[in-house]
Amino acid sequence: MNTEIVHKGEFTLCGISTRTTNAEEMSGKGRLSQLWQDYFSSSLASRVADPSSQLIYALYTDYESDASGAYTVIVGQDVAAGVVNPADGYQYAKVPEGKYMVFTVPAGPVYEKVAQTWGEIWAYFQDAAEVRTYIGDYECYDSRNADPAEIKIYIGIQ
Repeated sequence: MNTEIVHKGEFTLCGISTRTTNAEEMSGKGRLSQLWQDYFSSSLASRVADPSSQLIYALYTDYESDASGAYTVIVGQDVAAGVVNPADGYQYAKVPEGKYMVFTVPAGPVYEKVAQTWGEIWAYFQDAAEVRTYIGDYECYDSRNADPAEIKIYIGIQ
């Protein structure tokens, strides 16, 4: 597993959201697949401050408790500091400043590899020295220099 620890500053996302649980997602009745479909069919990218950005984020926030509780996922783009085009109906959320453990998703089918990496993350934190904060974790899909996109998962730690 390829990881590193970094400090990231706060930034703001504009996107669409849903609330779910890991149990719901694994049951076949999950909401994340539809959330991604809705994101890609929306006009969000053309309505945020930098529509040329090739970074897409999925923020996991508003955790009820830990990996077993409910949480909110917001899929969208970073909006420049204070510069936002009107985007009625979209949700804004702050990605918190903090210390993150970064997991690089291996190349392959995106849905499969992202799910596999989350499984590794949950297993890792069962016995890890690092402690998760459950404040704001996120996935970053970066297609600027790679095809397919490079995907990293940022897990907030103490």
